[in-house]
Amino acid sequence: MLKKSFLTFSFLCLTTLLISFTADNKQKAVKTIVIDAGHGYKGGYDGAKGSYSYEDQICYAVSKELVQHIRKEFPEIRIIETRPSEAYVDLHERADIANQNKGDLFISIHVNAAPPKQHKELTGYKTVTSYVGKGKKRKKVTKKVPQYRYYSTPNPAKGTETYIWGAHKNEDKEVAMRENAPMLAEENYKDKYGDIDPNSPEFIALSLLKTKQFFKRSATLSGMVEEQFEKVGRTSRGQKQRQVGIWVLQATAMPSILVETGYITDRSEEDYLNSKSGQQEIAQCITAAVKNYVSWLEKQQSSSQSHASVQFLNKDAGNFLQAIENHEHERMSR
Repeated sequence: MLKKSFLTFSFLCLTTLLISFTADNKQKAVKTIVIDAGHGYKGGYDGAKGSYSYEDQICYAVSKELVQHIRKEFPEIRIIETRPSEAYVDLHERADIANQNKGDLFISIHVNAAPPKQHKELTGYKTVTSYVGKGKKRKKVTKKVPQYRYYSTPNPAKGTETYIWGAHKNEDKEVAMRENAPMLAEENYKDKYGDIDPNSPEFIALSLLKTKQFFKRSATLSGMVEEQFEKVGRTSRGQKQRQVGIWVLQATAMPSILVETGYITDRSEEDYLNSKSGQQEIAQCITAAVKNYVSWLEKQQSSSQSHASVQFLNKDAGNFLQAIENHEHERMSR
């Protein structure tokens, strides 16, 4: 009986050591974050245009702020920039950089735009004279024709949106066309991408299968980003899914988000996006979201590991105690 108690005590000690070893050797949930500054300068400014600034300038500035904030918050995390300078980087290279560095997160920074609103205003009527019939039956006819003034005004759309690659069927193609436009304009496009149409049903289906495992994590992070924007008083247009192709979301083998930080076509937002304080606030919001995401992911992994450990220990404890019972039974029967 004493031997049985000693063996049981030994097993419990080993179990404690095993749990402690598992906790101490838990891998970091996020080791590498890839920051992508959308668009880029390629002999001319690229992306959406505001009244005095361009998208690629804002993306670059915000990305640099984001790199600084994440490094300060997570000094142990490696940061990879797909566009470390203002120069343009091909979209396929950005995805390659992210995948080759085995990123755990991909965050692409962009700026939104909306076309001007077109208007038609009635300004009055013009009397128009015409003749109908022939010969003696020819008659003079007058009628009033409405006159219109056509003009446009800035689109009132404003706010943030965070995109993930998903399967939403009702979204239009406007964002995808704008974000993929640089890829389609690259030299030797066919050599780099082959016969790929990022908006084709076939490519979308393949990409969906490839990224399905990252959907929950991408969706969680995108929601957290929009929550942080709301907290500081920004207009959040919510998290969005894209079924049509945005290359950097489809081709990156990791949880990926594309943050539309505001509308450059709204003058108040353009001023905000170009201000140092605005860029810092955007970076702070995304960093806070990443912090919440890392905590959430660590809890998910910890819960999963604990469940697996409990199952393992329960199984081995049963086997161990059964072995003791068998040993005692053999000893007593001698």
